[in-house]
Amino acid sequence: MSKPPLLIIAAGGTGGHMFPAQALTETMLRKGWRVKLSTDARGARYTGGFPHVVEIEEISSATFARGGVGAKLMVPFRILGGIISATVKMMREKPAMVIGFGGYPSIPAVAAAWILRRPRILHEQNGVLGRVNRLFAKRVDAVACGTWPTDLPAGVEGSFTGNPVRAALLARAGAAYIPPGDYPMSMLVMGGSQGARILSDVVPEAIVQLPEHLRRYLRIYHQAREEDRNRVEVYYASRGLTAVVKPFFNDVPTLMSEAQLVVSRAGASSVADIAIIGRPSILVPYAAATGDHQTANARALVDADAAILIPESQLDATSLSAHIEAILTNPDAASKMAQAALTCGRPDATERLVKMVEKYGDRETGT
Repeated sequence: MSKPPLLIIAAGGTGGHMFPAQALTETMLRKGWRVKLSTDARGARYTGGFPHVVEIEEISSATFARGGVGAKLMVPFRILGGIISATVKMMREKPAMVIGFGGYPSIPAVAAAWILRRPRILHEQNGVLGRVNRLFAKRVDAVACGTWPTDLPAGVEGSFTGNPVRAALLARAGAAYIPPGDYPMSMLVMGGSQGARILSDVVPEAIVQLPEHLRRYLRIYHQAREEDRNRVEVYYASRGLTAVVKPFFNDVPTLMSEAQLVVSRAGASSVADIAIIGRPSILVPYAAATGDHQTANARALVDADAAILIPESQLDATSLSAHIEAILTNPDAASKMAQAALTCGRPDATERLVKMVEKYGDRETGT
Protein backbone atom coordinates (compact mmCIF):
# COMPACT_ATOMS: atom_id res chain seq x y z
CA MET A 1 0.00 0.00 0.00
CA SER A 2 1.45 3.36 -1.02
CA LYS A 3 2.26 5.99 1.53
CA PRO A 4 0.80 9.49 1.34
CA PRO A 5 3.02 11.86 -0.68
CA LEU A 6 5.81 13.57 1.22
CA LEU A 7 6.36 17.33 1.19
CA ILE A 8 9.71 18.61 2.44
CA ILE A 9 9.60 22.24 3.54
CA ALA A 10 12.95 23.99 3.84
CA ALA A 11 12.93 27.28 5.72
CA GLY A 12 15.40 29.62 7.37
CA GLY A 13 15.52 30.62 10.99
CA THR A 14 13.27 33.68 11.17
CA GLY A 15 9.54 34.14 11.61
CA GLY A 16 9.36 35.65 8.13
CA HIS A 17 10.29 32.28 6.67
CA MET A 18 8.72 30.01 9.26
CA PHE A 19 5.21 31.46 9.57
CA PRO A 20 4.30 30.97 5.86
CA ALA A 21 5.86 27.51 6.09
CA GLN A 22 3.61 26.71 9.04
CA ALA A 23 0.53 27.91 7.15
CA LEU A 24 1.33 25.64 4.20
CA THR A 25 2.04 22.74 6.55
CA GLU A 26 -1.36 23.01 8.23
CA THR A 27 -3.21 22.82 4.92
CA MET A 28 -1.10 20.08 3.33
CA LEU A 29 -1.64 17.85 6.37
CA ARG A 30 -5.41 18.32 6.04
CA LYS A 31 -5.07 17.22 2.42
CA GLY A 32 -3.45 13.97 3.47
CA TRP A 33 0.19 14.73 2.76
CA ARG A 34 3.07 13.92 5.06
CA VAL A 35 5.22 16.95 5.90
CA LYS A 36 8.83 17.19 6.98
CA LEU A 37 10.40 20.51 7.99
CA SER A 38 14.10 21.05 7.31
CA THR A 39 15.55 23.98 9.26
CA ASP A 40 18.34 24.92 11.65
CA ALA A 41 18.48 25.53 15.40
CA ARG A 42 17.22 29.11 15.01
CA GLY A 43 14.28 27.97 12.91
CA ALA A 44 13.47 25.25 15.43
CA ARG A 45 12.55 28.00 17.91
CA TYR A 46 9.52 28.81 15.76
CA THR A 47 8.20 25.27 15.45
CA GLY A 48 6.04 25.33 18.58
CA GLY A 49 2.97 26.14 16.50
CA PHE A 50 3.58 23.38 13.94
CA PRO A 51 1.31 20.32 14.20
CA HIS A 52 2.97 17.59 16.26
CA VAL A 53 2.86 15.08 13.39
CA VAL A 54 5.41 17.12 11.42
CA GLU A 55 8.92 15.71 11.48
CA ILE A 56 11.35 18.48 12.41
CA GLU A 57 14.86 17.94 11.11
CA GLU A 58 17.64 20.29 12.19
CA ILE A 59 20.22 20.36 9.43
CA SER A 60 23.78 21.61 9.16
CA SER A 61 23.84 25.06 7.63
CA ALA A 62 25.32 28.46 8.34
CA THR A 63 25.24 32.09 7.32
CA PHE A 64 27.94 34.60 6.48
CA ALA A 65 26.01 37.24 8.45
CA ARG A 66 27.15 36.13 11.91
CA GLY A 67 30.30 35.02 13.66
CA GLY A 68 33.98 35.86 13.35
CA VAL A 69 36.44 35.15 10.56
CA GLY A 70 36.86 31.52 11.58
CA ALA A 71 33.11 30.90 11.60
CA LYS A 72 32.72 32.52 8.18
CA LEU A 73 35.48 30.33 6.75
CA MET A 74 33.62 27.26 7.94
CA VAL A 75 30.31 28.28 6.34
CA PRO A 76 30.89 26.61 2.93
CA PHE A 77 31.98 23.37 4.58
CA ARG A 78 28.96 23.28 6.92
CA ILE A 79 26.60 23.95 4.02
CA LEU A 80 28.29 21.28 1.89
CA GLY A 81 27.94 18.80 4.74
CA GLY A 82 24.25 19.66 4.98
CA ILE A 83 23.77 19.16 1.22
CA ILE A 84 25.46 15.75 1.26
CA SER A 85 23.36 14.62 4.22
CA ALA A 86 20.14 15.93 2.67
CA THR A 87 20.92 14.24 -0.65
CA VAL A 88 21.49 10.85 0.94
CA LYS A 89 18.23 11.08 2.90
CA MET A 90 16.28 12.35 -0.11
CA MET A 91 17.43 9.37 -2.22
CA ARG A 92 15.65 7.18 0.32
CA GLU A 93 12.61 9.38 1.01
CA LYS A 94 11.83 10.41 -2.59
CA PRO A 95 9.68 13.43 -1.67
CA ALA A 96 6.82 14.37 -3.97
CA MET A 97 7.78 18.04 -3.58
CA VAL A 98 10.45 20.18 -1.96
CA ILE A 99 9.61 23.82 -1.32
CA GLY A 100 12.12 26.36 -0.12
CA PHE A 101 11.04 29.45 1.80
CA GLY A 102 14.46 31.09 1.78
CA GLY A 103 17.25 31.59 4.29
CA TYR A 104 20.57 29.76 4.44
CA PRO A 105 19.05 26.73 6.23
CA SER A 106 16.95 26.04 3.12
CA ILE A 107 20.04 25.44 0.98
CA PRO A 108 20.68 21.75 1.78
CA ALA A 109 17.18 20.48 0.97
CA VAL A 110 16.67 22.64 -2.14
CA ALA A 111 20.15 21.80 -3.43
CA ALA A 112 19.54 18.08 -2.85
CA ALA A 113 16.24 18.30 -4.75
CA TRP A 114 18.05 19.97 -7.65
CA ILE A 115 20.81 17.33 -7.64
CA LEU A 116 18.26 14.48 -7.62
CA ARG A 117 15.83 16.30 -9.94
CA ARG A 118 13.01 16.06 -7.45
CA PRO A 119 10.06 18.47 -8.01
CA ARG A 120 10.94 21.77 -6.34
CA ILE A 121 9.55 25.28 -6.03
CA LEU A 122 10.45 28.41 -4.10
CA HIS A 123 8.32 30.82 -2.15
CA GLU A 124 9.68 34.34 -1.78
CA GLN A 125 7.94 36.41 0.87
CA ASN A 126 9.51 39.77 0.06
CA GLY A 127 9.38 42.17 -2.87
CA VAL A 128 13.06 41.45 -3.58
CA LEU A 129 14.43 37.91 -3.75
CA GLY A 130 16.68 36.93 -0.87
CA ARG A 131 20.19 35.70 -1.59
CA VAL A 132 19.36 32.02 -1.34
CA ASN A 133 16.17 32.18 -3.41
CA ARG A 134 18.00 34.24 -6.03
CA LEU A 135 20.66 31.53 -6.17
CA PHE A 136 18.07 28.83 -6.90
CA ALA A 137 15.49 30.84 -8.90
CA LYS A 138 16.62 29.40 -12.24
CA ARG A 139 17.00 25.89 -10.82
CA VAL A 140 13.43 25.21 -9.71
CA ASP A 141 10.15 24.39 -11.42
CA ALA A 142 8.37 27.56 -10.26
CA VAL A 143 8.71 30.63 -8.05
CA ALA A 144 5.77 31.74 -5.90
CA CYS A 145 5.77 35.41 -4.88
CA GLY A 146 4.29 36.70 -1.65
CA THR A 147 4.64 40.37 -2.59
CA TRP A 148 3.81 41.85 -5.97
CA PRO A 149 5.59 42.99 -7.96
CA THR A 150 8.69 41.03 -7.00
CA ASP A 151 12.12 41.85 -8.39
CA LEU A 152 13.07 38.62 -10.18
CA PRO A 153 16.24 37.64 -12.09
CA ALA A 154 16.11 38.00 -15.88
CA GLY A 155 14.34 35.05 -17.46
CA VAL A 156 12.51 34.00 -14.28
CA GLU A 157 8.74 34.29 -14.13
CA GLY A 158 6.94 34.38 -10.81
CA SER A 159 3.39 33.54 -9.78
CA PHE A 160 1.71 35.91 -7.33
CA THR A 161 0.29 33.76 -4.55
CA GLY A 162 0.54 36.17 -1.63
CA ASN A 163 2.04 35.26 1.74
CA PRO A 164 0.29 32.40 3.58
CA VAL A 165 -0.70 33.22 7.15
CA ARG A 166 -1.24 30.81 10.01
CA ALA A 167 -4.69 29.40 10.70
CA ALA A 168 -4.91 31.29 14.02
CA LEU A 169 -4.42 34.57 12.19
CA LEU A 170 -6.68 33.66 9.27
CA ALA A 171 -9.42 33.03 11.82
CA ARG A 172 -9.22 36.76 12.66
CA ALA A 173 -9.35 37.89 9.02
CA GLY A 174 -11.36 41.08 8.68
CA ALA A 175 -12.07 41.26 12.43
CA ALA A 176 -14.27 44.24 13.23
CA TYR A 177 -12.21 47.37 13.88
CA ILE A 178 -13.03 49.49 16.91
CA PRO A 179 -11.94 53.03 15.98
CA PRO A 180 -9.95 55.06 18.52
CA GLY A 181 -11.90 57.12 21.03
CA ASP A 182 -12.21 58.15 24.66
CA TYR A 183 -12.01 54.61 26.00
CA PRO A 184 -9.27 51.98 26.46
CA MET A 185 -7.21 51.53 23.30
CA SER A 186 -4.24 49.33 22.46
CA MET A 187 -1.18 49.68 20.27
CA LEU A 188 0.92 46.77 19.03
CA VAL A 189 4.62 47.41 18.42
CA MET A 190 6.36 44.68 16.43
CA GLY A 191 10.05 44.62 15.58
CA GLY A 192 10.21 41.44 13.54
CA SER A 193 11.60 38.11 14.69
CA GLN A 194 14.84 39.77 15.86
CA GLY A 195 13.13 42.62 17.64
CA ALA A 196 14.03 46.14 16.53
CA ARG A 197 16.27 48.18 18.80
CA ILE A 198 15.38 51.41 17.03
CA LEU A 199 11.69 50.88 17.86
CA SER A 200 12.62 50.25 21.48
CA ASP A 201 14.64 53.46 21.44
CA VAL A 202 12.07 55.69 19.73
CA VAL A 203 8.53 54.38 20.31
CA PRO A 204 8.40 54.74 24.12
CA GLU A 205 9.56 58.35 23.92
CA ALA A 206 7.08 59.06 21.12
CA ILE A 207 4.23 57.73 23.25
CA VAL A 208 5.34 59.86 26.22
CA GLN A 209 5.05 62.92 23.97
CA LEU A 210 1.38 62.19 23.24
CA PRO A 211 -1.26 64.39 24.89
CA GLU A 212 -2.23 63.17 28.34
CA HIS A 213 -5.81 62.40 27.29
CA LEU A 214 -4.47 59.84 24.80
CA ARG A 215 -1.83 58.35 27.08
CA ARG A 216 -4.28 57.58 29.87
CA TYR A 217 -6.39 55.39 27.56
CA LEU A 218 -3.48 53.61 25.89
CA ARG A 219 -2.18 50.12 26.57
CA ILE A 220 1.00 49.14 24.70
CA TYR A 221 2.13 45.67 23.66
CA HIS A 222 5.76 46.08 22.69
CA GLN A 223 8.04 43.43 21.22
CA ALA A 224 11.64 44.10 22.26
CA ARG A 225 14.88 42.19 22.25
CA GLU A 226 15.59 40.32 25.47
CA GLU A 227 18.52 42.62 26.21
CA ASP A 228 16.28 45.69 25.76
CA ARG A 229 13.27 44.37 27.61
CA ASN A 230 14.06 45.63 31.10
CA ARG A 231 14.93 49.19 30.12
CA VAL A 232 11.81 49.48 27.95
CA GLU A 233 9.62 48.15 30.76
CA VAL A 234 11.18 50.55 33.25
CA TYR A 235 10.77 53.51 30.89
CA TYR A 236 7.07 52.85 30.34
CA ALA A 237 6.41 52.22 34.03
CA SER A 238 8.31 55.31 35.18
CA ARG A 239 6.08 57.44 32.93
CA GLY A 240 2.89 55.88 34.23
CA LEU A 241 2.17 53.98 31.01
CA THR A 242 0.56 50.55 30.88
CA ALA A 243 2.73 48.27 28.75
CA VAL A 244 3.45 44.58 28.19
CA VAL A 245 6.98 44.09 26.87
CA LYS A 246 8.13 40.70 25.56
CA PRO A 247 10.74 39.39 23.11
CA PHE A 248 8.03 37.37 21.37
CA PHE A 249 4.23 37.36 21.45
CA ASN A 250 2.52 34.02 20.86
CA ASP A 251 -0.89 35.68 20.55
CA VAL A 252 -0.23 38.19 17.75
CA PRO A 253 -3.57 37.43 16.01
CA THR A 254 -5.49 38.41 19.15
CA LEU A 255 -3.33 41.43 19.94
CA MET A 256 -3.50 42.75 16.39
CA SER A 257 -7.25 42.24 16.07
CA GLU A 258 -7.76 44.23 19.30
CA ALA A 259 -5.34 47.03 18.37
CA GLN A 260 -6.32 50.49 17.19
CA LEU A 261 -2.86 50.95 15.67
CA VAL A 262 0.14 48.80 14.74
CA VAL A 263 3.68 50.19 14.65
CA SER A 264 5.94 47.71 12.93
CA ARG A 265 8.87 46.80 10.79
CA ALA A 266 7.79 45.94 7.24
CA GLY A 267 8.72 42.28 7.17
CA ALA A 268 6.63 40.30 4.70
CA SER A 269 4.79 38.29 7.35
CA SER A 270 4.01 41.37 9.43
CA VAL A 271 2.66 43.20 6.39
CA ALA A 272 0.56 40.17 5.40
CA ASP A 273 -0.86 39.90 8.93
CA ILE A 274 -1.79 43.59 9.00
CA ALA A 275 -3.53 43.30 5.63
CA ILE A 276 -5.43 40.12 6.50
CA ILE A 277 -6.80 41.47 9.79
CA GLY A 278 -7.08 45.03 8.50
CA ARG A 279 -5.45 47.57 10.81
CA PRO A 280 -3.98 51.06 10.45
CA SER A 281 -0.21 50.90 10.65
CA ILE A 282 2.97 52.92 10.80
CA LEU A 283 5.75 50.99 9.07
CA VAL A 284 9.48 51.50 9.58
CA PRO A 285 11.37 49.35 7.02
CA TYR A 286 14.64 47.83 8.16
CA ALA A 287 17.26 49.95 6.40
CA ALA A 288 19.82 47.14 6.10
CA ALA A 289 17.39 44.65 4.52
CA THR A 290 18.73 43.08 1.33
CA GLY A 291 17.75 45.19 -1.66
CA ASP A 292 15.67 47.41 0.65
CA HIS A 293 13.01 44.71 0.36
CA GLN A 294 11.05 45.90 3.40
CA THR A 295 10.25 49.17 1.65
CA ALA A 296 9.00 47.11 -1.30
CA ASN A 297 6.92 45.01 1.10
CA ALA A 298 5.24 48.12 2.53
CA ARG A 299 4.40 49.68 -0.82
CA ALA A 300 0.94 48.13 -1.30
CA LEU A 301 -0.33 49.26 2.12
CA VAL A 302 1.17 52.72 1.69
CA ASP A 303 -0.24 53.15 -1.84
CA ALA A 304 -3.67 52.10 -0.55
CA ASP A 305 -3.50 54.81 2.16
CA ALA A 306 -3.63 52.06 4.78
CA ALA A 307 -0.21 52.75 6.26
CA ILE A 308 2.27 55.53 6.91
CA LEU A 309 5.85 54.73 5.93
CA ILE A 310 8.73 56.29 7.86
CA PRO A 311 12.25 55.52 6.56
CA GLU A 312 14.52 54.43 9.37
CA SER A 313 16.82 57.38 8.68
CA GLN A 314 13.93 59.77 9.33
CA LEU A 315 12.52 58.11 12.42
CA ASP A 316 12.50 60.24 15.55
CA ALA A 317 10.23 60.46 18.58
CA THR A 318 8.66 63.80 17.71
CA SER A 319 7.58 62.94 14.16
CA LEU A 320 6.43 59.45 15.18
CA SER A 321 4.39 60.91 18.02
CA ALA A 322 2.71 63.30 15.59
CA HIS A 323 1.72 60.42 13.29
CA ILE A 324 0.39 58.35 16.20
CA GLU A 325 -1.64 61.28 17.48
CA ALA A 326 -3.05 62.00 14.01
CA ILE A 327 -4.39 58.45 13.72
CA LEU A 328 -5.65 58.04 17.29
CA THR A 329 -7.51 61.36 17.29
CA ASN A 330 -9.24 60.78 13.95
CA PRO A 331 -11.53 57.75 14.20
CA ASP A 332 -12.96 58.18 10.69
CA ALA A 333 -9.52 58.28 9.08
CA ALA A 334 -8.35 55.35 11.20
CA SER A 335 -11.37 53.29 10.12
CA LYS A 336 -10.68 54.11 6.47
CA MET A 337 -7.07 52.96 6.91
CA ALA A 338 -8.30 49.69 8.41
CA GLN A 339 -10.66 49.09 5.50
CA ALA A 340 -7.98 50.01 2.98
CA ALA A 341 -5.58 47.49 4.55
CA LEU A 342 -8.07 44.71 3.88
CA THR A 343 -7.96 45.43 0.16
CA CYS A 344 -4.26 44.49 0.19
CA GLY A 345 -4.74 41.12 1.88
CA ARG A 346 -4.70 37.72 0.18
CA PRO A 347 -6.58 35.40 2.51
CA ASP A 348 -6.43 32.71 -0.19
CA ALA A 349 -2.61 32.81 -0.38
CA THR A 350 -2.22 29.38 1.23
CA GLU A 351 -4.65 27.76 -1.21
CA ARG A 352 -2.84 29.36 -4.13
CA LEU A 353 0.44 27.92 -2.92
CA VAL A 354 -1.16 24.53 -2.29
CA LYS A 355 -2.32 24.44 -5.91
CA MET A 356 1.26 25.05 -7.06
CA VAL A 357 2.54 22.24 -4.85
CA GLU A 358 -0.08 19.89 -6.28
CA LYS A 359 0.53 21.05 -9.85
CA TYR A 360 4.28 20.48 -9.83
CA GLY A 361 4.47 17.71 -7.25
CA ASP A 362 4.87 14.04 -8.02
CA ARG A 363 2.17 12.25 -6.03
CA GLU A 364 3.19 8.82 -7.31
CA THR A 365 6.42 8.63 -5.36
CA GLY A 366 5.07 7.14 -2.11
CA THR A 367 5.69 3.45 -1.69
